[in-house]
Amino acid sequence: PHNQRLEFLGDAVVGLVVAHELWRRYPHLPEGELTRRRAAVVNSRSLADASRRLGLGRWLRMGRGEELTGGRERESALSDLFEAVAGALFIAYGLPVARDFVLKGLEPALVEAGERPVPDFDAKTRLQERLQETSPVVPEYEVLAVEGPPHARVFTVAVHWQGRQLGIGRAGSKKAAEQAAAAEALRRLEAEAQASRDSSEAEPDLGC
Repeated sequence: PHNQRLEFLGDAVVGLVVAHELWRRYPHLPEGELTRRRAAVVNSRSLADASRRLGLGRWLRMGRGEELTGGRERESALSDLFEAVAGALFIAYGLPVARDFVLKGLEPALVEAGERPVPDFDAKTRLQERLQETSPVVPEYEVLAVEGPPHARVFTVAVHWQGRQLGIGRAGSKKAAEQAAAAEALRRLEAEAQASRDSSEAEPDLGC
């Protein structure tokens, strides 16, 4: 009835393929820089662009309402479509075929990420790097709710780390909601860090 299970699998396939390709192309880059470049390659914009270049949109099945409101060209729909096809190819033909598809679609983004420094990176990447300064445990994202009609979904996502909920985000796609949750987590962590600094500065000097 929908592509969400294939999107789930394809998301992992795309992430693995891009991570391995960056690791292979740039053997001297440290982990943090590889993480930033992966974020620059694997995002809604670049995945949607890949779907457009490969002409995948014309095969997307959708309701009349979604069609009339431009859903076939919506970035979130095309991004999810690329992941769904990657997942389907992995199931039908295995990783080598899925890898060829992913690299063909994302080669321009891979080249761009290698030609110039990544100007900034997303909230999810910033959050992961910040947390991994103190622990190798990575944050986990959980979809709490999916509301609204198929052409106007609203996703609510929470981010957890070491058993603690750090933030919640809501947006029109799962990826955007994850970014919103990560951004809230960063704000909360910064507020807690600032409160800790203020508390330390306010402690009286009991020295004689």
